[in-house]
This record gives sequence, C-alpha cells and structure tokens, in this order.
Amino acid sequence: MPKFNWEGRSKSGSVQKGVMEAANQALVEAQLKKYGFSGITIKEEGKGLGKGISIPGFGAKKVQTKDLVVFTRQFATMIDSGLPLVQCLEILAGQQENPTFKNVLFKVKEAVESGSTFADALGKHPQVFDQLYVNLVAAGEVGGILDTILNRLAAYIEKAMKLAKQVKGAMVYPATIMSIAVIVVGVILVFVIPTFAKMFADFGGELPGPTKFVIALSDFFKKYIIVMIVAFFALKYAFGKYYATPKGKKVVDALALKAPVVGPLIRKVSVAKFTRTLGTMISSGVPIMDGLEIVAKTAGNKIVEEAIYKVRQAISEGKTMAEPLAESGVFPPMVVQMISVGEATGAMDAMLNKIADFYDDEVDDAVGALTAMMEPMLMVVLGTTVGGLVIAMYLPIFKLAGAVGGG
Repeated sequence: MPKFNWEGRSKSGSVQKGVMEAANQALVEAQLKKYGFSGITIKEEGKGLGKGISIPGFGAKKVQTKDLVVFTRQFATMIDSGLPLVQCLEILAGQQENPTFKNVLFKVKEAVESGSTFADALGKHPQVFDQLYVNLVAAGEVGGILDTILNRLAAYIEKAMKLAKQVKGAMVYPATIMSIAVIVVGVILVFVIPTFAKMFADFGGELPGPTKFVIALSDFFKKYIIVMIVAFFALKYAFGKYYATPKGKKVVDALALKAPVVGPLIRKVSVAKFTRTLGTMISSGVPIMDGLEIVAKTAGNKIVEEAIYKVRQAISEGKTMAEPLAESGVFPPMVVQMISVGEATGAMDAMLNKIADFYDDEVDDAVGALTAMMEPMLMVVLGTTVGGLVIAMYLPIFKLAGAVGGG
C-alpha cells in the first residue's frame, strides 16, 4: 500500500505534518478531514506535487492561465445555454489544442461520469485547478449558479493575470537594463581595456590616476572572473535555500515590504490580491473561514499570510475582521475602515471588490511611476559607468596629444 506525506492545519491553527498509508490520496484527505484538519496538502512518497498552473513530467506542455480563462468563459456560456455538464466537458476537451490540458479535461469528464461532483473532479488536478477554483465551483454547484460562478472566476483570473503582468513589466525593464550594463562593462573590462593597457605600456610614461584604476580593475576581472561567476551562482543558490525556510521567507518578505521603492508596490499588490480573492469567494457563497484559509495560502508574502491567519483566528473567536487587520500593520487604515463598514452593513463582498478596484488603479499608477523614475536613473548609471571607463582610457591619449602639440 502506498505511503502519503501530508501537511495540514489543525483545529487549533497549528500546522502539522505526517505520513499515512492508504489506497489512494482521496482516502488520506477524507481521514484527515475527519480529524478536523483543513488546508490539507498531500503527496505520495517519491512523487512531487506540481505548483502553479502546470503539469510535471518530461516534455509536458504547461497549462497557461489564458487557457484556463478561455475554458472557463466557454464552459460558463455552454452551461448557461442548458448543455449537460458531461457534454460540455466532451466538447471543450475535444477542441483543446494544449495536449496536457486536453488530457486533464478528459480525466475530469471521466470522473464526473463515474459519479464525482464537478468540484471533486477538478480537485484531483491541483496543478491546473487551484483551491480557489475548486471551492468556487463547489459553491456554484450547491447554489445552482454554476454559470454565474464560472463567469466570476474568469473575470477574477483575468484581473489577477493583468495584475501579475503589471508587476512583471515593472521588474523586467530595470532587470534588462542592469543585465545589459553588466555585460557591456564586463566586455569592456575583459577585452577592450587590456588592448589599451598594452598600448600604453609601449608608450611608457606615467599614466593618470583614473587610467591606473581602470587597468587595475580590468586585471582583477580577468584574474577572478570565473571565481566571481561561481560566487554569484553560489550566493543565488544559498539565498534560494534560505528563502525556502519559514524563517528565511519571513525575513526576506518583511524586508521586501519595507523596501523604499518596491515596498509600497508590493503592499498595494498584496492588498489588491487579498481583497479581490476574498471578495470573489464571499460573493460566490464560500464560507469566510474557508475563504481566508485559501487567501492566506495564495498571499505570496509570509507577513501578509500570517496577518490573514490572525484574522481567521480572530473571527473564529467571535471578533471582527477589521481589528486584527489594523493590528497587523500590513493593511492601510483606509482598507481597514472600509472593511469595518462592510462588516457593519453586511456588504462585505461589495466593499472588498471596491477596494480591489481602487488598488488595481493604485498598482497601475505605482508601476507607471516606478518605471518613469527608474528609466532616467538607470540611463544615468549606465552612461556614467561606461562613459567613465571610456574617458579614463582616453586620458593618456589626450595627455600625449597635448604634449605633442606643446612640443
């Protein structure tokens, strides 16, 4: 009988791990839920559990977010038109161009035909359909509003994808410029400067200070460039290992939130993601405790995740949602006040979606401001560095020309 490693959150809120023997993964999950565990993650020993929207395996093509959006939109339209669930899956799987997604959809169809609910069938493929997707579909099935829920899901995924693209776009530009700067400076130091150094040695005479410094820097790079490359990848590996630990993730994420330029952007993205996700789940009929559990797991920042779990714990003790949010220091006062009003008026989902819309615009503005600020700054740094190297190497030539002209 196979063994399964599991991890889950107990009734007290503590995270626990263990190993269980069972015929399949579903039995392990059922047993753990019986014991009161939530937020359960299970993987068979010797097998990995995929992350994100992708299927592990040699040569397997990833399921892109846009594939999921198109499927969800089409599925909602077909369900709204009155087509049976199995027939919808048959049609959509047959026309799917992505072979990995096609295979998953046929398996979902088979599971539904065998008696599983649509949500349970989707839940067997967490690499493609995450907890948020599965829980919203389950709420739609129970409430008889599956088409409405699917349209909400598609809108949510589209907005989340747009938010991710905005942040990625803000990071790609400076990273590209810095990479080009490093390559250009490296080429100059390793290949160009030595040619000038040899020429100056043939001329003889005393070199200017800046020229001596650049030649010394070039010699250092030529001598230790392999060591520097190895050290860079070693540090990158060590950082990855450290960040993989709970303590490391907490330290790095806390520093990220406090960073002078990027910190406010990360905070705004976290608020937009939290409010959009929780608002979508509450408006779809998912219980707030389940919604907070899923939102915490998908927060993407350990500090934000812990703040959300504190909110969940406070609600389980009969407290309001606004108070622990204010104490966390992560969420701005305006957000806390609006959520407090939403709790008092019973319009929490509408209020959360309004906050999400506002912070989507805030992220837009922040990304634009960051790009506008970084562009001239990077150009100045790149121009100063390359220009300084070129000037330092031409100083002896100017000096020689002056001497010849004076003679």
